[in-house]
Amino acid sequence: MAGIGFELRKLARRDDLMGVVASLTHASVVSTGPWIMTVLALGAIDIIGLNWLDQEEMKVFRIIVIYNFGFSLVAAGPLMMVATRYLADRIYEKKVTETPGMLIGGFIVLLVQMPIVGWFYGYYAALDPAVRVAAIANYFVISFIWYVGIFLSALRDFRSITIGFAIGMSSAFAFTVLLGGRWGAAGMLTGFSVGLTLLLSLEVARVLVEFPYGFTRPFAFLRAARKYWELTLGALFYNLAVWIDKWIMWTLPDRDEIAAVMISYPLYDSTMFLAYMTVIPAIAVFVLSVETDFFERYQNFYKDVSGHAPWRKLTEDHQEILASLSRGLRNVVVFQGCITAFVVLAAPNILSLIGVNLIGLGMFRLGVIGSFFHVLMAFVTVVLAYFDLRRKLLFVYFLLFVTNTVFSLISTRMGFAYYGYGFFLSALVTLVVAYVLAAWSVGRLPYLTFIANNPSVKG
Repeated sequence: MAGIGFELRKLARRDDLMGVVASLTHASVVSTGPWIMTVLALGAIDIIGLNWLDQEEMKVFRIIVIYNFGFSLVAAGPLMMVATRYLADRIYEKKVTETPGMLIGGFIVLLVQMPIVGWFYGYYAALDPAVRVAAIANYFVISFIWYVGIFLSALRDFRSITIGFAIGMSSAFAFTVLLGGRWGAAGMLTGFSVGLTLLLSLEVARVLVEFPYGFTRPFAFLRAARKYWELTLGALFYNLAVWIDKWIMWTLPDRDEIAAVMISYPLYDSTMFLAYMTVIPAIAVFVLSVETDFFERYQNFYKDVSGHAPWRKLTEDHQEILASLSRGLRNVVVFQGCITAFVVLAAPNILSLIGVNLIGLGMFRLGVIGSFFHVLMAFVTVVLAYFDLRRKLLFVYFLLFVTNTVFSLISTRMGFAYYGYGFFLSALVTLVVAYVLAAWSVGRLPYLTFIANNPSVKG
């Protein structure tokens, strides 16, 4: 969702430290809220659960939550991308009356997964009846949270969004521990879902307050899937790429098997999830940079194009866009580079502190560096999206999926010492290719604007 973080820009312009902290916090929550909430809540549950929750029940709970977050993201990703682009177009046109209907319509579309999810948890996996029901409910609550997240980006009240996530995360933790101590995995899943449902309710209520219109044309946005098929397919490849290395690791002989058919590789999963957490500060800096500095330059360029400004002014605007992107990328590289270097050096102490087996030290370090490359690639792909270079964006996401698949398969064949190299090399290769494509394209921005993307010229 491009250029609608007005409150982030307002906070960033405050000449005090709290304004910077608030803007970075809101940027983190809006961009990675469900992810942050889940990792923190699961981490806290693991720590508390060591003392008085049954460890076998904890394993069932944890694997179901991981499955639900992973597969729901892959399934909902294409729908989310279509809805994001459609909503962004409607906001640009100042025609947002369909937003409430679009929100409910998306929820209904997500429910189409019910036969598959119901079959997997209700029949295929060997679970207790109460756990089956709780797992299905948890899957759809998570799916709805993914989807409603795109509407949160359009809101100006980031403070209430941040508070809502804090309330939801705290409630999920409290109810999980409270109910889990009495009813095991079923209680943990139910408690976790109660907290998530509270969060979802707060999010939906906030969206409906911001867009106080009737529920009209709930499925109209689906037509955008054909027009923006590159984005739809790209979202599928990207979300598959994020999870494919974990799924490949789950096939190894020393994997864990729970409920007869639910497999995982806990050491790799935990180290990679922890590695991803290290780039949250960079994501916040990146979002803030895009929403404040870059977007204003971007907006000025296209205003001057529409206003038939002289070529000299357009050239100046173009140079300001390039300078802004350079500043943003530099800030992310320096800031996250320092964090990544510190985490890599302090990795043994970090893993020991949180109770992760040091045998996974190599995987964790590769995951931390790979996540650094991944967040830089995200910066570059957002630039491609801003300039509507959808084919190039699709190519980058497809490349990420293919390289992560191939390199991860190769690394598993080479032995334990090479676990993690697949994700690391995939992120590096994709970053280089994405950067070359973006630099070449943005460097030719006037040509793209007046020739390549001009319908009257293309015919």
